[in-house]
Amino acid sequence: MNAFAKEIEMVGSMVTPSLVGRVVDVTGLTITVSGLPAPIGAMCTVERQNGTRIEAQVVGFSNDNTIVMPLQDTLGVARGDGVTAWPGAAKVAVCDGMIGRVIDGLGRVIDGGPPLYCDTYYPVYRPAPRALERPRISQPLSTGIRSMDALLTAGRGQRLGLFSGTGVGKSVLLGMIARYTDADVTVLGLIGERGREVNEFLENDLGPEGRRKTVLVLSTSDESPVLRVRAGFVATAIAEYFRDRGKNVLLLMDSITRIAMAQRQIGLAAGEPPATRGYTPSAFALLPQLLERAGQTESGSITGFYTVLVEADDINDPVGDAVRGVLDGHVWLSRALANKSHYPAVSVSESISRVMSSIVDPQHLAASRTIMKAVAIWNEIEDLVNIGAYATGSNAEYDAVIQTRPAVLAFLRQAIAQRVSFAEARQQLIALAQQIEESTRRLSREGGRSRTVSAA
Repeated sequence: MNAFAKEIEMVGSMVTPSLVGRVVDVTGLTITVSGLPAPIGAMCTVERQNGTRIEAQVVGFSNDNTIVMPLQDTLGVARGDGVTAWPGAAKVAVCDGMIGRVIDGLGRVIDGGPPLYCDTYYPVYRPAPRALERPRISQPLSTGIRSMDALLTAGRGQRLGLFSGTGVGKSVLLGMIARYTDADVTVLGLIGERGREVNEFLENDLGPEGRRKTVLVLSTSDESPVLRVRAGFVATAIAEYFRDRGKNVLLLMDSITRIAMAQRQIGLAAGEPPATRGYTPSAFALLPQLLERAGQTESGSITGFYTVLVEADDINDPVGDAVRGVLDGHVWLSRALANKSHYPAVSVSESISRVMSSIVDPQHLAASRTIMKAVAIWNEIEDLVNIGAYATGSNAEYDAVIQTRPAVLAFLRQAIAQRVSFAEARQQLIALAQQIEESTRRLSREGGRSRTVSAA
């Protein structure tokens, strides 16, 4: 019997009795159903009188009624229409054949290619790995981006946020990471994207090289908020499948802000009171449930990069502040740098990787601190230098920063088609740090001799 235990369990889930209810009310984006004792998150089908069906998800309860939110328009839904709950917990079919394919928030292939035949199912909603079962992050993950690998080194199993406003090169940066990373598999969730931009991203930003090892989960801005939230959890479930098979997975999600906005729509439609700037408590409760599922286990790792669209370039907006408190670091994309055609527009002085000191060698760490200090000093004296108010020779350290500024800018910039390995980034970082230190020592000696001559 043990040999057939899995098959017996599968048959048992297939014959679960269906729950059937009736539509009693339609209000805005929600449908009220009587006689449907289905749990929160359960999927169901509304059978309209014209013979067509629409899918919906249970989002709440009101007295003895169940509130569901459809994935399509409610046009044509009438009082008395039947509503049937799907048996079993929410699951998504997963297999190795998903790599290179595009699927929707329900796990269905939508790229026009051949159908997928997957025999493994993973739960869409599941708890995160237990805290004491998570190994320490000890190995770096190369993103192929020089400034990030050198100064904001990410580890396998780390979770980082890419914070930015609109139009600062976020999509291009995501495409570069997807193409150039040394992860085994990439799972990319495009949540709430404009439909027009999807093909542009696939062809220009991701490209054939990136698509060959990427599973793309897509839910555009015109789709139901239920489907947008579900797509984020589906992408995470797929990443968990590959992690459990011993892979080092890179999970890119664009964007966590649009998932929070979709959950706000669901919460408000279900009658939940707004809390901060219109966001409902469930929107903030959802963030750690999603973000904590990434990480390292004994079998593999999920390294997560989550983009956060901040309001008015304010990193302290409600969603940004909540996400930053959960993640293991953040990368700030600066509009000021983007306006100067500085790409990728990573502001290293306003970014941090909380695990970097544990995963790089002492020489790498010391060199990164030298560069970070040089960037911080330049930010202090930039205005003085630009207006000619700084007198050369006043401070040897400042003079060295000014002299090596072109080299620092060349290091921080990177062409879209340029891939930099982790070893190359480390080597160039150490060379640049040595250049700055040697320049500082030389100018200090010259300044000392000048003061001696003046005194004589």
